Amino acid sequence: MRHPITTTSCADAVSWCLIGGLAFACLLVGHATGFGVLNARTLLPGVGVAVLGGALAIGRLRADARLVAGATAFLQMTLFTILGVVLSYLLAAQAGPLWDAQLAAADQRLGLNWPMLFDTADHLPVPLLAIGGVAYHSLVAQMVLCILVLAATGRMERLRIMIAAAILSGVTTVVASGVLPAIGNLFDPDRYKTLWPSVAWLERTLVLGLRNGTVRQVDLSHLTGIVSFPSYHAALPLILAWGVRPVNRLRIPAMVWAGLTIAATPLFGGHYAVDVLAGMMLALASLVVASRLSSRHPDQVMLCPPFAGTRAVPAAGVHQIGSGGRNGAIHDVV
Repeated sequence: MRHPITTTSCADAVSWCLIGGLAFACLLVGHATGFGVLNARTLLPGVGVAVLGGALAIGRLRADARLVAGATAFLQMTLFTILGVVLSYLLAAQAGPLWDAQLAAADQRLGLNWPMLFDTADHLPVPLLAIGGVAYHSLVAQMVLCILVLAATGRMERLRIMIAAAILSGVTTVVASGVLPAIGNLFDPDRYKTLWPSVAWLERTLVLGLRNGTVRQVDLSHLTGIVSFPSYHAALPLILAWGVRPVNRLRIPAMVWAGLTIAATPLFGGHYAVDVLAGMMLALASLVVASRLSSRHPDQVMLCPPFAGTRAVPAAGVHQIGSGGRNGAIHDVV
């Protein structure tokens, strides 16, 4: 069944503007710093972008709003991921002194003793650690599932707001990484029996190479996040959980899995606690801003009957993000 395509919302337009800004910044900073791209490694991401662009074109030709919304969301997040990571590399090459000492001191003021916490984690059952590792590394899968669910259930405006918030929070983390650069909350995995290397530990050589000038070529087929503060791994799960909140069957599982992802971020991502706290606050702020950009309620656009157990419009009196209630943003997220 085909559905008419609705007018692009302000949230959608802002997402494209942010992506355009990232592209311009990458070209400008990359040219100024002499960075290049490994041309032989551009095929895979290029094919991915082309496929998504083709799906978007087909959706428009068929006047299929669900296909257009899904393809647009996937294309926006793919372009943001590529450009955002590249810009974080470029900014790392120009960044000033590392802020790891200050971030570690902030964690100490919160009463956190990371050597002791790492020792404790090393004695946890392996299956429990495996669950945390899977949760941390499942962020892309979480995003894919949320986009598919929102597009399939016709929640177009909520999808646009979710993507705008995800991109807005991501751009903020990338820019902040240039102002407050850090390698991460590192621990040597060889000192432990059970713990395996965190992302920050594995990518520390890349960060140092960007900073000392030995890395000046970008491999688009292997892009890894190097941002420490704020943590995007703490921001995005909350945004995605908000996205599928109206779907009753996914509401609680999404929040539980988001909580596991966030809890696993310091251990498997190599983040400080303040990174995580800042990322969570950034998620709330981005959702508020993105929803204010929309002229519609997050659940207003429903192009197909919802799945059993879902609700299209929230009950009267319940505040939603952008509804005007002072505590609406917090209520809808939690």
